[in-house]
Amino acid sequence: MRIFGLKLKFMSTFIGVHDCKTDAKGRVQFPASLKKQLLSVINEGFVLKRSVFNKCLELYPMDEWNKEIEVVNKLNRFVKKNTDFIRTFMAGVKFIEMDSSGRLLITKDLIGYAGLKKDIVMASAVNKIEIWDKDQYEKLVDDKNVDFGQLAEEVMGHIIQQDGNGKVS
Repeated sequence: MRIFGLKLKFMSTFIGVHDCKTDAKGRVQFPASLKKQLLSVINEGFVLKRSVFNKCLELYPMDEWNKEIEVVNKLNRFVKKNTDFIRTFMAGVKFIEMDSSGRLLITKDLIGYAGLKKDIVMASAVNKIEIWDKDQYEKLVDDKNVDFGQLAEEVMGHIIQQDGNGKVS
């Protein structure tokens, strides 16, 4: 978006966990409430890829994918670890578009990677959408071995809030 000649970048954020179904061809009807959140970027298409940390898929609107790739592109390709990372990070990456019926096609290789069956979940993950097999997602979020309070403290406890004047609160 441009205002007064300045290019502004906005971060997409998504809300919600949506139960969906895949058909025999791997098509998924995009949930209406999620579609509303994407109205401004839906015509640009999406990137669908394997998750780095989980057996799920990640769906990026093109603007968010471009931000992600901007960071990856800064890696020095003369360092072997970097090229190994890029190769694995980009494995299975697909450009996809919503069809005229509001469906996304998930390719068979990505369905196999994530172990998707008929019942799936599209879950917001701030600036991207994770696509999970429903049973696997439920197991993950209901894991009794994870103390979410402790995890929240470890991950978020070091963040310091500052007001507009730089004062810490």
